[in-house]
Amino acid sequence: MARSRMDQLGHRRDSVGAKTKESGGIQVLDRAVGILETVAAVDGITLTSLAHQTGTTTSTAHRILTTLETNGLVTMDKERKLWFIGVTAFQIGNGFLRNRKVVDMARPIMRDLMSETEESVNLGIEDSGTIVYLAQIECHNPIRAFHRPGTRTRIHSSAMGKAILASWPDNEIKKLMEKVGMPGFTRKTLSDDRRFFADLEKTRERTWAFDDEEATIGMRCVAAAVYNEFGEVVAAVSISGPTARLTYDRIGELGPRIKRAAAEMTVAIGGKDPTD
Repeated sequence: MARSRMDQLGHRRDSVGAKTKESGGIQVLDRAVGILETVAAVDGITLTSLAHQTGTTTSTAHRILTTLETNGLVTMDKERKLWFIGVTAFQIGNGFLRNRKVVDMARPIMRDLMSETEESVNLGIEDSGTIVYLAQIECHNPIRAFHRPGTRTRIHSSAMGKAILASWPDNEIKKLMEKVGMPGFTRKTLSDDRRFFADLEKTRERTWAFDDEEATIGMRCVAAAVYNEFGEVVAAVSISGPTARLTYDRIGELGPRIKRAAAEMTVAIGGKDPTD
């Protein structure tokens, strides 16, 4: 296994320059990633060995390590002169694992919800002022919403976005809206502070959010937040579909149902819902 890992690192060292040229990447970043991967693969490594394995000079490797150390991505045992992976790298990786955990635990609940409602069910997270779709269970109706995993949508015109933002302090929401903007996509988009915050207050009272053709004319969506063990929002789940099926009467039924699904996901990942 160790031999295989060294072979992989050697192959990476040989291909760094070619990959950077082909992709138009930044060479120093590519080297930094290679160094970080090498440090993470072993239980402590010297500067000389690291430079040799990554195909860099010791001076270059040391400069990169120093920068990574400043940001908590690596750490050095000064007595043994060995470099180790840092706590920040763990935190970054843990963020990926947390999202994977949410998706894995949410899927069975999403499938049951889709079967029960016969509407598409979505799972998303907030990232840099947008909503990123992590997963979708599509319904079988010919007219339905489709969101490929990785797709982004504006946070202020999304039910999932409003479900997540409802847990934030108003001053933080205002800062975000000033930064990312609130463009109008339809005549129903809540693109001014007064209407938007009034809608968020309703979301907080109901504990579920509603997008009434605010992103796309003819489509509605209801959503609720999923919480971690600290009572912090980590994701949101939603039901989306055309207005012909998601009538106002049906929205009133689906809202509490999506809230129950979100609560099930919260329990499944070991979280607690502060709104209960």
